[in-house]
This record gives sequence, C-alpha cells and structure tokens, in this order.
Amino acid sequence: MDGTIGSRTSTAAELAVDALATEGVTRVFGVPGEETLDLVDALRRRRIELVVTRSEQAAGFMAATVGRLTGRAGVALATLGPGATNLVTAAAYASLGGFPLVLLTGQKPLRGVGQGRFQTVDVPAVFRPVTKLARTLVSPDEVPARVRAAFRSAEEERPGAVLLELPDDVARERATSYVSPKARESGAPPLVSAEDLERARRLIASSSRPVLLVAEGASRGGDTTRALEAFLARTGMPFATTQMGKGVVDESSPRWLGTTALSRGDAVHAALALADLIVVVGHDTNEKPPFVVEEGGPRVLHIAASPAGGDAVYGPDLEVVGGIADALRRLAEALAPRAIDRTFDPLRDALREHLDAEASDERLPVHPPRLVAEVRRAMPDDGVVCLDNGMYKLWFARSYRARLPRTLLLDNALATMGAGLPSAIAAKLVDPSKKVLAVVGDGGLMMSLQELETAVRLGVDLVVLVVRDDAYGMIRWKQAEMELPDHGMTFENPDFVALAAAFGAHGHRPDRASDLGPLLAQAIAARGVHLVDVPIDYEANHRILGEELRALGNALRRLPGGRP
Repeated sequence: MDGTIGSRTSTAAELAVDALATEGVTRVFGVPGEETLDLVDALRRRRIELVVTRSEQAAGFMAATVGRLTGRAGVALATLGPGATNLVTAAAYASLGGFPLVLLTGQKPLRGVGQGRFQTVDVPAVFRPVTKLARTLVSPDEVPARVRAAFRSAEEERPGAVLLELPDDVARERATSYVSPKARESGAPPLVSAEDLERARRLIASSSRPVLLVAEGASRGGDTTRALEAFLARTGMPFATTQMGKGVVDESSPRWLGTTALSRGDAVHAALALADLIVVVGHDTNEKPPFVVEEGGPRVLHIAASPAGGDAVYGPDLEVVGGIADALRRLAEALAPRAIDRTFDPLRDALREHLDAEASDERLPVHPPRLVAEVRRAMPDDGVVCLDNGMYKLWFARSYRARLPRTLLLDNALATMGAGLPSAIAAKLVDPSKKVLAVVGDGGLMMSLQELETAVRLGVDLVVLVVRDDAYGMIRWKQAEMELPDHGMTFENPDFVALAAAFGAHGHRPDRASDLGPLLAQAIAARGVHLVDVPIDYEANHRILGEELRALGNALRRLPGGRP
C-alpha cells in the first residue's frame, strides 16, 4: 500500500479513511465529487471498496441497510451542495427507522477560493433536524476522535444517522498532533431495575388475557429472539408484531395472531381489543403507532431500551427501560408458568382461513394475498425480502410469515418510496450467500430505477418483483376510502421487461397467476439480476377487507365477552 495513511504526516482525508478502517468499515457507498476526491483516493489506497451508485439517495439507503442488518454503521459519501442535500431523505430514513448510518460530505475550502456562494449550503444546519449529530471537521488533528464519536453516536441506542462535513482545504491539510481513538467499545445495555421488574411481574400476573406485541426495537440485539421465545413459553401468551418487528419471533407459530398493518381497525386489533394487557416489546413512536391507547382499553406494559416518550396515542401504564433480553429473561424466571392461552384462537383461525382462500385466487392481475403467498413459497426462510412503500407493503405485513429476524425489511417510520431496490442491493452485499428479493411498486421503482445498473455492474444475484398497477395505489385506496373522486393517481409505465434488458438484466412477465410461483422460483435460483413484472388488482382490496371483517365479526361473537 502506498501513501502515509495513519502516520503523523497524514492528511485529514487519510486520517478519516484510516478511522473508517478502525471502525471495521470495508465498503462505502456514494457518488464522488470534486470536493471528495481526496477521500476517494484515500479509500483506494486503504483498499476500502467504493460502491459508486447512481444517486446519493440510493447510497444513503444502502448504507442505512448495512447498519440495519449488522448493527454497525454503514457509510455513505457525497459531495457538497446538491450531493449533500440528496442525502437528507436517507438520513431521515435511518434516524426514524433506528438504523446506524454515518454520512461523509465534502464542502468548499473554509478559507475560500473566490467562487462566491456557488453550490454553498450550510450542510450541518440542513441535517441537524434529521440526524443525531452533524458537524464540520475544521482541523486534521480532530478527525480521528470526531469519527470515533460519530460512530458511537450512530450506533448507541437509539441508533440513527450522523453527518461529518470535510471541507476541501481541511481534507488536504496534514496533521500535527492528534490522539488516536480508543478501540471500539461494545458495552452491554443497562440493566433494568429490580423495582421496575417487580411491578411488571405483578402487572402480568394479575392479567387474564395478556397479548405480547413485538416491535422494531426488539430486532436489535443478538439474543432478544431467544429471550422472547422463553418468555412466551413461560407465560403462554399469544403474540402479534408491528410491521418492523416481523420475524423477531417465528411467525409460523400457531400463537402468532398477525401484524398491526394499520393503527386501528385492522384484523389483529380485534384481538388487542379483547386483551386486558398488551406487553409491548421494543416499540417507540417513530414507527407508525400499532394501536391507539384509549380510555378503558387494555393496560400497556412498555419494555424497551428507551422510554416511551410522551405521545397522544401511546401512553403505557408501566415502563421497563433497559436491556430488553435481560428484562425478558428475568421476568420469565420470576413469573409462574401458565398454560397456552387459547382465547384468541377463533380470531386467528378465521383470519387465516380467509387469507388462505384469497391466496388461491387464479385471476391476473393478481390479488394481493396470492402475491404474498407465492413469494413466501418461493423464498427460503433465511432469504431477505426488501419492500419499498406502497399498498402491497400492508399485505406483506399482514400475511407474510417471517421466520427469522431481519428477513422482511420494510420501513414503517419514514415510509419513503424508492428505498426497496437500494436496500435489496445492500442486503445482498452484506451476505451474498442469502437469496434476496426486492418487492417494489411501479411508482417506487421509477424513483430508484437507475440502481438496476448498479446491481448489474456489481454482479449481484438479485430478483426485483415489480408490483404494477399504473397508479399510486395506496393513495388511490385512501382517496376511495375518503369517498373522494378518483383523480390524479394514475400514470403510464414503460415496458419494464424491455427496460430490464436495456440495463443488462433479465426481464420476465407471467401470463397467468399460476405462472408466478414457478417464475419466481426460477429467478431466485438463477444467477444475475432478474426483474419480474406482475400486474396487481388493488380494486379487490375493498371486497377482500370487507369479507375479512365479516369473518372476524362472526368469530368475535363466539368468544367469551366478544362482540360484533
């Protein structure tokens, strides 16, 4: 390796890249610019891979997905001005979602070069509302410590995005004296107090129909799944999940009641309404509320690494704050064993019978439950499905039975379109041995379509399932629910199969609903990038959901204390 990276004569750019290596970074995503060329060259000499993307926003989504999957901050690089501002959505995506992300941006020289205010934006000021930390590096000597602090801030609870801006002239300056950062710390989460645990034990022991709800925060931490399984076995509770909590506990379990795809009025809310206690594990209000706390409703026990915070729709009766796995293990040991609660089985059975019937519908355009069922059959249990945002996301949240943590990646915090394809590319890079499928709507795909070139260039094996309704389907559904005229939601699409070929990918389109499963299986097993264009029938939403509500109403009448 040439250069003097890591020495006392290193430049700020070299020290920044050396600090990345110290943090274990092996890959940086980004779009280079004139003001980041020193960083780019330092990456080359340090042999840290630079994954050049076709937009800064996609680079941010990819880096955030690395953080989400590994717990170690991913890194995205952009230049000044528009390059930096194009990362704002990715920063919000990471901070609201709880994904550790470090953003590096360039800037004009601090001491000026006679260009006026050309491309000049106060980048840290722009990013402060959507990051945990945003600052400008003004001296080479401070770089190692600032980078270490940035990674610590990004990764500690609650994870999120941080930004470091490196001006052009500072990047080239050489250090005179600096303190090397200490080795990466991996401290254990704080222990829950014995007093809070005893209060929680009494609350659970006094309940007759408790339900456990697993949220996004439970997906962080290596042994939370085992602790949850032991807790459920001890207490006999049925469980549900929020959208971002899917897969933390195996959803093929007969005790899985479903997922809170909406905030109220969805299928699983019928069970939550009958519960007298909801034990919520890992929730914070950045994720769309899984249910609305109402006067006279079930009591709520909050177990999470962070306090619940004040919010009009989520006010727990008791908060247990600290290490989630530790709290669950200690609670399970303190509670007397209980038999499996069968109270909610009729609700669960009614919903699954209805969805299973819809999943066999042979019509094309395909109905949403059929689409989800075919993807579930085609994907191995450890395969990763990355969802963009659209109406199909609700159906995957409700019906896709995730068996392992972080195998269904969706965003229910910022809920931005355009993230599905970049996230899938990153997931494949994190673990090339796993099968990865991106599920994107036609609207979301057109916001990140250029990254097909990135996937093909990187040589990844990836399947992109395009759910096409030639409209902004979710907003069109909301428009209909509000009894407003159908207006402003439709558009024309290109030939996605031909477009895939133009990018060097393989395009496919089923002729019948029965073709979808075999086509997906073949694409998932094949090498290269494969795009599958599937028309979907969202007009069926109203009928499917109406029939579902009738089935649930009939089941409710059969329950003790039930009501239509």
